[in-house]
Amino acid sequence: MASLLRHHDTKVLVAFWLLGLINNVLYVIILSAAQDLVGSSIPKGVVLLADVMPSFFTKLTAPYFIHHVPYRVRVLVFIALSAVGMLMVALTPPSGSVSIKMLGVVMASLSSGGGELSFLGLSHYYGQISLVGWGSGTGAAGLVGAGLYVALTEWWGFSVRDSLLFSACLPAVMFVSFFFVLPLHPLRSSLQQRQKDYETPPEQHLAEEDEEDMPQGAASSALLAPGASDVDAACSSTHLQGRPSSFKNNLSRARSLFMPYMAPLLLVYIAEYIINQGVSPTLLFPVESSPLEEFRGFYPVYGFLYQLGVFVSRSSTPFIRIHRLYVPSVLQVGNMVLLTLQSLFFFIPSVYIVFVIIFWEGLLGGAVYVNCFAEIMEKVPEEEREFSLSATTVSDSGGICVAAFASILLEPRLCAYQVAHGRDWCRRIEAQQG
Repeated sequence: MASLLRHHDTKVLVAFWLLGLINNVLYVIILSAAQDLVGSSIPKGVVLLADVMPSFFTKLTAPYFIHHVPYRVRVLVFIALSAVGMLMVALTPPSGSVSIKMLGVVMASLSSGGGELSFLGLSHYYGQISLVGWGSGTGAAGLVGAGLYVALTEWWGFSVRDSLLFSACLPAVMFVSFFFVLPLHPLRSSLQQRQKDYETPPEQHLAEEDEEDMPQGAASSALLAPGASDVDAACSSTHLQGRPSSFKNNLSRARSLFMPYMAPLLLVYIAEYIINQGVSPTLLFPVESSPLEEFRGFYPVYGFLYQLGVFVSRSSTPFIRIHRLYVPSVLQVGNMVLLTLQSLFFFIPSVYIVFVIIFWEGLLGGAVYVNCFAEIMEKVPEEEREFSLSATTVSDSGGICVAAFASILLEPRLCAYQVAHGRDWCRRIEAQQG
């Protein structure tokens, strides 16, 4: 095993897998603990919003300035925010202020959002193998986070407080992954080259390029009388060598990413999180015709199947690539419509069919996420890639925010419709939770 880990690609794969896992696992643990954090009197959507809104605003703004902060510093800041945030959540008594708990959730969310855009940007220096590790790690976070919280609180008898205190230690894995597992020399070499290029006058870059491309003696004569094309080339060279771009240029670059990459990612996240938060809590069947013993058991099973599908598809890029991102996004919208109609009209005869649809939902969502960034890695010019990978991350958090607000309105209306038409199962869940 030790000899295997000495292999460069294996180290990169393991490091990014762990970074993806830890960056996302606290988000899942917080959602798993939502009922314990705020009780039954406050909508769990409040926890979802506190868990995703700061991440969304971080991803919306940080790509335009975060390149000034070294990756080493970023990682230390993310670790501190995560650990302190979880400690605030854990150490606030059950009867204590919900606002303090939500402040801790916000700090963890800031860390998660900054981590996602930073580590996806970092993958630019390590190639496709890093994206494979990141995608699989983030996919595993759903299973590990939900499973770990259940194991700690239900199987091993830890209190909610002790379980969250244990979770506050998990960011230490990020420290080990970045500083000890990940080979840092590709990042150092690239940054050293970028600094060297930045310190070299544009005219020298142009001269070096011309001397390589032109016959001997032709380059010097060309430089004696530069024309407009030469000036354009010098400006292009300045940009290509990684010099800081203006805020206006960055906005233009972000707009060019919207239709091919951001829009399908935004669409799939809106659809799947409306399903997860607004529709699936109402996808209920008679208990006697299902493998479950209580109505409240449906939602956790749906969540597990969804996370399993996400993990499988986010780990699939070495074997299956999807280039037309709008196809799975539109299929996800179809899932949302189908399951909403099922909630209203109850026409699917078996819960097992719904189980399959929910697993399919996870497959589609994970596939769009990981293939979106794989497409950027392959198709966006190298000098634009780091910014593009970071800037596109705003779409998933933006989609979750839209879905959270929509779900707060949708779920009670679906439940009310069911009750009005003789299916009061959702009310029984509320009674059990109360």
